[in-house]
Amino acid sequence: MGSLASKSKASGSGRAIGSSRSSEIEAINSPRTRHVDDNAPNVFSAFVFVVVFLAVAAIGFAIAGEMNIWVLCIGFAAAVVAIFTVRIASQWERVVVLRFGTFNRMAGPGVYFTVPFLEHIALRADLRVMLTGFGAEETLTSDLVPVNVDAAVFWMVWDAEKACLEVENYYDAVSMASQTALRDAIGRKSISDMTIHRDKLDEELREKIEEKASSWGVSIISVEIRDIVIPKELQRDMAAAAKAEREKDARIVLAEVEKDVAAMLLEATEIYRKDEMAFELRSMHLLSEGVKESNGTLVIPSAYSEGFKREKK
Repeated sequence: MGSLASKSKASGSGRAIGSSRSSEIEAINSPRTRHVDDNAPNVFSAFVFVVVFLAVAAIGFAIAGEMNIWVLCIGFAAAVVAIFTVRIASQWERVVVLRFGTFNRMAGPGVYFTVPFLEHIALRADLRVMLTGFGAEETLTSDLVPVNVDAAVFWMVWDAEKACLEVENYYDAVSMASQTALRDAIGRKSISDMTIHRDKLDEELREKIEEKASSWGVSIISVEIRDIVIPKELQRDMAAAAKAEREKDARIVLAEVEKDVAAMLLEATEIYRKDEMAFELRSMHLLSEGVKESNGTLVIPSAYSEGFKREKK
């Protein structure tokens, strides 16, 4: 019973962690309703409706001499036709207009006109740079290490016609293509390649996603790996391996230094062996340095100093 309870608790905590990671990824996504001025087309349509209704009602009143039900009905019908005719698009938007269900033209930004009841708006494409977060949970690398990877893709629509006609929902399509490319890239790389060569993984993901998204009228600007999480026990093993590797490098460097020192000592030995005077000068120099460091006094026997006197031949 205790093991079952612990397993249930672990699975519950795993689900909680997974849901929190998903919420963090979704939090960085560019929302589809981005600004309060997204209601600008509705406000503009309401303004057109009121202006046309009042103008037609005023003309009808001037002609009929009274405000009757017919004047109001004509004013209302003219206002409805006006809001389906005069439209507006924001600076960053491109509008796909269909006529009888087939593509007719691109409209916007600013004021544009449509034929009421014959043409309709199929898509309002946002041409600004978008941000979509995506991730891969518990995905195995080529060396069978389970990792959790979070990434973000920066993209934009460059052809609103393709974004409308070639894919049902380009937001979801970009997100799904990014996740698929990430899982495929993780499965072909080792954990060391992912952590050391993260910039290469970013570029590989960008190219893979671009290959799919270009046919949807979407351009991938960049892909950035935000975080790579590996199991804690494996982190300890990798840290120990890295420490051992550093110690190995340090020992190699120390051995090379000792080799160089030994070579220099051998060369000095040859010099001192051939020239006894040089050896004696070196000995006196070492004695002098020792006296300076200890602040003491050194007494040298006269027989030792006589060795520096050259006999006259």
